[in-house]
Amino acid sequence: MLKVGIVGLPNVGKSTLFTALTKKQVDCANFPFCTIEPNVGIVEVPDDRLSVLAKMSSSQKVIPTAIEFVDIAGLVKGAHKGEGLGNKFLANIRETDMIVHVVRAFHDPEIIHVDGSIDPIRDAEIIEMELAMTDLSSVDRRLDSIETKAKSTKDQFLLLQVDGLKKFKTALEQGKMASSVELTEKEQEALKEIQLLTTKKILYVVNVDEQTAKAGNWQSPFGIERMAIPISVKLEAELVSLPDEDAKQFLQELGLRESGLDQVIRKSYEMLDLVTFLTTGEKETRAWTVQKGSKAPQSAGVIHTDFEKAFIRAEIIKYEDFVKYNGEVGAKEAGKLRVEGKEYVMQDGDVCHFRVGV
Repeated sequence: MLKVGIVGLPNVGKSTLFTALTKKQVDCANFPFCTIEPNVGIVEVPDDRLSVLAKMSSSQKVIPTAIEFVDIAGLVKGAHKGEGLGNKFLANIRETDMIVHVVRAFHDPEIIHVDGSIDPIRDAEIIEMELAMTDLSSVDRRLDSIETKAKSTKDQFLLLQVDGLKKFKTALEQGKMASSVELTEKEQEALKEIQLLTTKKILYVVNVDEQTAKAGNWQSPFGIERMAIPISVKLEAELVSLPDEDAKQFLQELGLRESGLDQVIRKSYEMLDLVTFLTTGEKETRAWTVQKGSKAPQSAGVIHTDFEKAFIRAEIIKYEDFVKYNGEVGAKEAGKLRVEGKEYVMQDGDVCHFRVGV
């Protein structure tokens, strides 16, 4: 399951955002081997297609794809030196697939900012610097352990690692993120096991006041350099306390198409280059997550690991055709059911039935 870490300085709205997200938590019984800790929430990825397919198939259950959000505590200036809960924070963030970074843009005299003023760019740079300094320490340690051996043995794999690590070191010493470094394909392969914090994708959530959230003309303080979305975390906390229909009506009255929480979930999913394929029947309608570019056998393996080895073929109907022709039988009669082999690349919205051997 995808894991997204929520980070931010004190009093920026990070924990309020996490609390709102966990109120949308899915039934964890649908996700085996999943132990939910107090700072973890399993949240469904919004997908209107599921309810449509479930109705057509008279499904007993609907199981969305999901993301695990982790409220990462303890970040303050100096975290890379162990300040606050720094070491615990950095260990937790290393385990995530991407980061949601909450910065504050709202003014409220009753909520004191830890640095005394409202400045989203400064707040972002504080955390980015902590991550960069942690990565620099990791890079230095790795270089110390392999550089001499690489030179003496002329080991090509280690030499590639050294070259790539030195590129990271130069960038990090300049306060840049490791994600800004361009590596050769061979260097990328050599360093794929080196997990640096600043290679992770970051979605910036700018916590704005309610008026700004519904104004529709928001301009990011980050320009186009960082992916950022505006959300009134206070408003989101109010929305999730309402029944679903009341929340939808409230959003319409505010002139908003979807909640900020749904934006966070969708955007996280998109930034990780994921696609959803669907299965549907009387037992259940379900969404499955695969990396963009995944082929049919690997996708079948997401349903059950044995399916990848035993894969024979995939029967595919585009979601739009499945709905237009009122299900599998109608789509097949209209010539919209395709039989695909091992080289087929899964597309978002494919309604699938996999044929596998015994």
